[in-house]
Amino acid sequence: MSVVTVQLGQCGNQVGQELFGVLRGDAEEGQRKTYRTASWERFFRQTAHGDVVARAVLIDMEPKVINHSMAKAATSGRWKYGDASHFSQKQGSGNNWANGYCVHGPRHREVVEELVRREVECCDRLAGLMAMMSVAGGTGSGVGTYVTQCLRDVYPKSFILNHLTWPYGTGEVIVQNYNSVLTLAHLYQLSDAILVHENDTVHRICSQLLNIKHISFSDVNRVIAHQLGSVLQPALTADSHGVYSRNPLGELVSTLACHPEYKLLSVCTIPQMPSSSIAYSTFSWPGLLKHLRQMLISNSKMEEGIDWQVRPPVGSERTRSLTGASFNTSLANLLILRGKDVFSADTGGFEDPALYTSWLSSKEALNLWKCPVPFNKYEKSATLVSNSQALLRPLDNMVGKAWNMFASRAYIHQYIKFGISEEDFLDSFTSLEQVIASYSQLC
Repeated sequence: MSVVTVQLGQCGNQVGQELFGVLRGDAEEGQRKTYRTASWERFFRQTAHGDVVARAVLIDMEPKVINHSMAKAATSGRWKYGDASHFSQKQGSGNNWANGYCVHGPRHREVVEELVRREVECCDRLAGLMAMMSVAGGTGSGVGTYVTQCLRDVYPKSFILNHLTWPYGTGEVIVQNYNSVLTLAHLYQLSDAILVHENDTVHRICSQLLNIKHISFSDVNRVIAHQLGSVLQPALTADSHGVYSRNPLGELVSTLACHPEYKLLSVCTIPQMPSSSIAYSTFSWPGLLKHLRQMLISNSKMEEGIDWQVRPPVGSERTRSLTGASFNTSLANLLILRGKDVFSADTGGFEDPALYTSWLSSKEALNLWKCPVPFNKYEKSATLVSNSQALLRPLDNMVGKAWNMFASRAYIHQYIKFGISEEDFLDSFTSLEQVIASYSQLC
């Protein structure tokens, strides 16, 4: 079954291009015929001329990023985007969610739906759709939200996963918190699950783990792409009976987003290090899984600086470390192991009922995917996709900043002139306050 990716705005197109490069490169590594075939079926198709084409649609209101992404893919010599699978205009959305959602989205609905329809028709069987976008700007967030709404209307029974890139907390654009509130509130009603990467976290990974001195957006996007690839590449599930899973989005969603109030997913991967250091490093499953478990419960996205004082609660208590970090309660976790000796790895530490909410058993809350094929040149690697309280603090901070701006009526007129009312803002705040309350009450 195949996944059609819809890349939206500058961020969505840049991350998407990196992701397809990672998927293609990983599938071609070594003697991996069965693995390669399963990966290609998901994310690529072959034309009559033998070209390997990504199952993707590229959308932006400005042509520069799309042109660059298509050229970069073509010059790789390994894959390309479809010649007619993109759409752009000459004028962007001005970092205004309302401009993207109320103006550009409706204006170009038919052509975008036609592009997606053509790509879907190239699939023997559709596993679902993945929309990649930022929550900060105008096109990615505004047009992205509108396109997701169209996808839900046209493909009501298909799984839809939104991948969102969360902006830097220090601010990329002055109205990013408005855009984020409006995006998340709407997507919560449309998407089956929302997988989030925080730019601040990925930036720290680039600096502290990969030792990159001058960090570019390409570096950040590459880390996001590698983490996504470790989730999306073929793996064996408990129900796949020795055959690579055929429906990655469906199984991801049904595994993690088991309740409509809880759709926010975070991801962390171990190990992460400069490629030049991999050959001189050794990894053991007990060591990797011990660190990854502590990363989960202390809500740390990297193995450096883990707070080892955070412990699972006893009874109804919630422990707090000396540094003030609280225990991160999970609703559901997906643990993905790749590489050597995966079937002998002891994952019992993730089956502890104390890690999870009391109203779901740990057997239901934890799912395991395994693949004996190494990923990203690591002999052993582990990825955890978690539906937990991990995103609670950044969500609460973002809503708080947006509300403070709204209370002073800052920049509201810029949204009203494109068709968003104050009631729309209030509805979005109310929706996200409910999400915050739900995650806060996980116990």
